[in-house]
Amino acid sequence: MIHNIIFDIGNVLLSFCWEKHFASFGFSDEVFSRVAKATVLSPTWDAFDQGVLTPEQLLEVFIKNDPSVENEIRQMYANISGTVELYPYTLSWIEDLKKRGFNVYVLSNFSEKLHNECGDKVDFLKDIDGYILSYQDKLIKPDDRIYQLLIHRYGLVPDDCVFIDDKMINIEAARRNGMHGIVFTSYEETVYLLDKML
Repeated sequence: MIHNIIFDIGNVLLSFCWEKHFASFGFSDEVFSRVAKATVLSPTWDAFDQGVLTPEQLLEVFIKNDPSVENEIRQMYANISGTVELYPYTLSWIEDLKKRGFNVYVLSNFSEKLHNECGDKVDFLKDIDGYILSYQDKLIKPDDRIYQLLIHRYGLVPDDCVFIDDKMINIEAARRNGMHGIVFTSYEETVYLLDKML
């Protein structure tokens, strides 16, 4: 029987809208593409979430990826809170699940810089039963160890858990570690699938 609902954050509870953030600076199409390839679309972004480099070291790597857009990278990176927005359903969804007696957790690839700068957009973390943000433990999904860490830290029984994430590779890892999983495609579809499971 399911007792624990575990959420990813990006594109599940918060919209990862980096394109909107970049567009706000008025970059040309070419500069937009160069900045994206040097930052959010580069393999370095995983290191960002994993917390293995400081924010300053990451900025240096981003610039090395494409020095021709150094100024634009610095401009984008100065405050990245605009890369995420709270979905209108998030707070009521968590509140509803809690009222129905379920434990709610978060397991997310999330960077220290974004956590520090996105402010009240993640206030829901104080209202849930526990969370693991990748940068704090230097592990990222779909590494089995981050799922095992969640299980052991909060004393969870894997078969009593359902994990909701927008990436199949992360759901497959959850299932590999004994959890149930739902690939998030939309709020409505996920609520329907979750209610069938509960």
